[in-house]
Amino acid sequence: MKLRHLVPSVSRWLLSVGALLLAAGPASSADLAKFRRIEPQFIAALGAPTATSGNGAQSWGLWTLDPGPRGVRLDQYPQLKVTGVAPAQWKFDASDWWLEEHGLIMENPTFPLRAGKYLVTGDRDVTAVLTVHPKDKDGNQRWELADNATLYDVTHLGCRSARYTPAQGAMACSPANATTKGFPVTPGAAMPAVNGCNKQEYIVLIVVGLPVTH
Repeated sequence: MKLRHLVPSVSRWLLSVGALLLAAGPASSADLAKFRRIEPQFIAALGAPTATSGNGAQSWGLWTLDPGPRGVRLDQYPQLKVTGVAPAQWKFDASDWWLEEHGLIMENPTFPLRAGKYLVTGDRDVTAVLTVHPKDKDGNQRWELADNATLYDVTHLGCRSARYTPAQGAMACSPANATTKGFPVTPGAAMPAVNGCNKQEYIVLIVVGLPVTH
């Protein structure tokens, strides 16, 4: 994923929040004043690009650290398979593993995303408050973005991420079956299919702020 050089610096973050404050109005200004800047975190999200709200946030996850630099190259998978632990000390799950756009095997995000508010951006023009609601009686979590922002507005377009799990009846779903060609994946293009695997692609939102009481 390797997003560190793309995430806003302190000054860029302040400018982006300042621009949002000017456009948002008093209520949003009051909300944003309650956020503190954090080292970037990353949400793995599902949803229609044009959506401003929806259900299903219980299927969203969170990386508290940039998983790209902590990843393992596909050609280093044999060693990862033997040890079960990456050099960055995360554990590999052979039944549920992730790839990013450079062909790196990533650690799994933490599921589910905790209910609360997050200041998110796609490192482009829009920074918005994402609200994730607690689970309802059926286990569903609603989410919504402030100020009519869409998921596309706060998606980091250069980042590609996909989750691979065993297909029904498949003998193996393994990074050993993944091609090492075609990386980096073009922004907006599909992540590669892997023999024996079901693939679920996730979009990535960059979290640049959390409530001061979070």
